[in-house]
Parts: sequence; structure tokens; C-alpha cells
Amino acid sequence: MTFAYADPPYIGQAKRHYGEAAREVNHRLLIQHLVDDYPDGWALSLSSPTLRVILPLCPEDARVMAWVKPFAVFKDRSVAYAWEPVIVRGGRRRSRTQDTVFDWVREPMAMRRDGFVGAKPARFCWWLFSVWNAKPGDELADLFPGSGAVSHAWEQWTRGPRQLSMTASPAPEAEER
Repeated sequence: MTFAYADPPYIGQAKRHYGEAAREVNHRLLIQHLVDDYPDGWALSLSSPTLRVILPLCPEDARVMAWVKPFAVFKDRSVAYAWEPVIVRGGRRRSRTQDTVFDWVREPMAMRRDGFVGAKPARFCWWLFSVWNAKPGDELADLFPGSGAVSHAWEQWTRGPRQLSMTASPAPEAEER
């Protein structure tokens, strides 16, 4: 199977994070590309303020999942941006003997990695690969490779899927003990 992951500059953020030469991504065309060229499965990361713009562009069978960040960016005592939507479509059907995968993952964000804002941590990637039920021998198209973190996590994954606990992460009070 071939999967695709798209983590483009979030709407309105291209120039801010990637310089004056950076261009905004046409999400309508991107989603059509994902639908047409990756029928096995794909995922698209986006910011929570843009979910209402991007979700209507997706097929009805796409599902919104969440990356929940225990530490997140906030400004001026506003509500923190402590989660990111991940729109997912497709994947390999799970057998009854396989563990259930949650539709969210709780993992701290990676700060700048190799100069890239928004690099994804390995555990986020492994969760996404679990959602797809990806196996060694499958392929991944990382459409916006940035720091290379997703491709690196894929290389690790395809050596043998990680057995991640897909049950709830420890409660914050348990982490403080």
C-alpha cells in the first residue's frame, strides 16, 4: 500500500515561517491530489483555526483526528493552541485481533528541528502509521518533507512497527509524581 502525508505551511503562515519567497498552498488542489493519487490512504495536518475552511474540501469519509500537545504555544493569556487536527482517509482494515487505535495522540511538540517550524515528533508519526495500519513493505510519500522527521520515522517504522500503547496517555497528575 502507498500512503501520503501532507504537512504544508498552515494557511496564512507560509511567509511568516518560510520567508518572503514562500507561497500559500492551494488546499483544494492538494486535497484533490491526495484523493486521486493516494487511494490507499493519506493524512493532512492543519491548524485548528483553519479546520472549518479545509474540512469541507475533503471527501465525506475523511476523519478528523487530534494531536494533543501537553505543552503548547499561547500568547497574551489567550486560549492556547494545544491541539492540531489531522484529517485522515483510508488505511488498511484492522483485524479483530489487533489493538484499537485511538483517534488522538498526546505528544509534546518538537521545537525547531534543523531550522524547521512544525517538525513532527517520531511518536506522532508512529501513531499516524498505526492509524493507517501501515506495514513494512508499504510506501510513504512525504509531500512536504521539511526537516525529514516524518521520512526518518517511516524508515524506523518499516523496520518493524512499534508496539505503541494506544490506550490513554498517563494523566497529567501521574506525570507530576
